Amino acid sequence: MREVFRSTPRELRERRRRNDRLVADGGLTLRMPFTPPYDWDAMVGFLARNAVPGVESVVDGVYRRTIALDGSPGLLEIGPGGDDHLLLRAHLPYWEGVIHVVERAGRLVGLETEPVLAAAQLAGDPLIGPLIEARPGLRVPGAWGPFEAAVQAVIRDHLGEAGGNDALGRLVETHGTPVAGLSAGLTHAFPSAETLARAVRCDLPEDVGQTVGTLAREVAAGNVLLDGGEPLDELVGSLTAVRGVSEQTAQRIALRLGARDAFPGEEDEGSEAWRPWRALAATHLEAAAILG
Repeated sequence: MREVFRSTPRELRERRRRNDRLVADGGLTLRMPFTPPYDWDAMVGFLARNAVPGVESVVDGVYRRTIALDGSPGLLEIGPGGDDHLLLRAHLPYWEGVIHVVERAGRLVGLETEPVLAAAQLAGDPLIGPLIEARPGLRVPGAWGPFEAAVQAVIRDHLGEAGGNDALGRLVETHGTPVAGLSAGLTHAFPSAETLARAVRCDLPEDVGQTVGTLAREVAAGNVLLDGGEPLDELVGSLTAVRGVSEQTAQRIALRLGARDAFPGEEDEGSEAWRPWRALAATHLEAAAILG
């Protein structure tokens, strides 16, 4: 407890009560250890490019996002801490279950996908090997909210980056839960599947809105499981059964949910050699295309 939270359980309870204002006490700073190397610049760059307006932001190398815990709002801030850890500052409505918040934040920034074994297997590949050598600390990005990641992928794959950002911003503003008193453009928590399943319309172009609405209803009904527990083929199959969700979109969602062999790109004979670590290969290919 002291190593991670820098506080005893009693001190945690004394610092926060359920009725406290969200950021009244400056939050609780926690260490998020990792095994070096870890490429925070690449990770925070990915998070910045994919930030949902009103829900996520990156300012001066620090990632911030709103969250909801049992319907109550919270705020997370993640930034560099040292050679072997990141720093998470959590502003939460209550501290019960804080360890689960830390675990989910770790998945979001790829701390549970240490690429040692994958990198060793891919190191000899003529295409991926040099990319791993150039960026040995690159991790596969995860997601805080699986449904949020799925909606993100659907909207952006239909509307592109600029159009997708605008659409996501409208969706969040209309259907998200308002969170007052924050800065850096953070205004809402992302709407739940249940909320969007009940929405008459999602303030999206008709075809995209139908896809998002159907996906929300299928997730809310338990017909599409986004908990990361299903085999890749079953997850992709359940997603592509939703009209408007392509194979590439489904693979992109699966990658963010931790499927190590997900590959949201053009499949060819070359990609077969990267199994079962195609998610890491795809992450390196995207980073090379964007960052050089």
